[in-house]
Amino acid sequence: MLLLTSTRDALLGPLQSVSGIVEKRHTLPILSNVLLEKQGDMLTLLATDIEIQIKTSATGVGGGEDTAITVGAKKLQDILRALPDSADITLTLEDKRLTVKAGRSRFQLQTLPAADYPRLTPPEDQGVRIRVPQKVFKHQLAQVSYSMAQQDIRYYLNGLLMMVAGNALRMVATDGHRLAFAESQLEGEYDKAEVILPRKTVMELGRQLGDTDEPLEITLAGNQVVFRFGPIELISKLIDGKFPDYERVIPQHHPKQLAFARQPLHAALSRVAILTNDKFRGVRVVLTEGSLKIISTNAEQEEAQEELEIDYQGEGLDIGFNVTYLLDVLNNTSTEEIIVHLNDSNSSALFTLPGNDSFKYVVMPMRI
Repeated sequence: MLLLTSTRDALLGPLQSVSGIVEKRHTLPILSNVLLEKQGDMLTLLATDIEIQIKTSATGVGGGEDTAITVGAKKLQDILRALPDSADITLTLEDKRLTVKAGRSRFQLQTLPAADYPRLTPPEDQGVRIRVPQKVFKHQLAQVSYSMAQQDIRYYLNGLLMMVAGNALRMVATDGHRLAFAESQLEGEYDKAEVILPRKTVMELGRQLGDTDEPLEITLAGNQVVFRFGPIELISKLIDGKFPDYERVIPQHHPKQLAFARQPLHAALSRVAILTNDKFRGVRVVLTEGSLKIISTNAEQEEAQEELEIDYQGEGLDIGFNVTYLLDVLNNTSTEEIIVHLNDSNSSALFTLPGNDSFKYVVMPMRI
């Protein structure tokens, strides 16, 4: 039975859009598959890991009968990638095997029934619906997502807090050692809503969203969130938990304020990081009048030191930080200058951007 004819790129693009969430090894074999649904000249592709579901469509596919099957997502993607760019593809289905033909190449893949494929259904309750340009949301995600925890026993930290309040969209992420906060303005006023997005959902959105003014529509309803942009619909379950009170963590009155050119500070930290202890990654930051020294040592008694001239007149300070946390904020901001607010050796550091209250990054000190 002829399923469809198409060009390689018309199939590969949509397949790559959905297959990123497919788990390589899953207890349910069908979750390694992608669902293909053919209706007329429209092919719908859907993938899920039960927590997240992504759906998109390929238009302009020709011929064939309307049907639905599931097939190994990675195998089909690898086959299409390996074929020539301009290849014409034919998919046929016979005895539960999908045959992919292109020129003289022929591949037979096992299928599983579409009826057995689990699905997340979009909530009927409309909930809170907001619209925001894709590039605004993507940029905001990039400003905070690196601060999410990974596999923390406090499961609510393995995600990102997203809040809508009036005309503000806020995002917060923390792993207990550092915290990032970013805010953007929405067009229009919205009811207050607060959700925790899972880490995998955040990473997938960062990968898929474009640097474009095209709209992203977000629907928050019940224990799900739906993101729609371009031809893609992403449904995700939410993390059920109480996120920490981030406002208490952000320092309000740190007297020592230092302005740095971001690139030279990043370069100095990167060099000093070479000789840090592999496990703890600690550096000492020594502040004196007109100078900031960054020092690292390791178990082999090796040492690195960098000195930056700064405009500072005040009492000295000797404080330790995880250098990775300092580099993370510099890697994920794009301004030429960054402001560092300090208090004493037991207090966290606050990073802000010049003339910008919409971004804050807090790092706890460490003993060295």
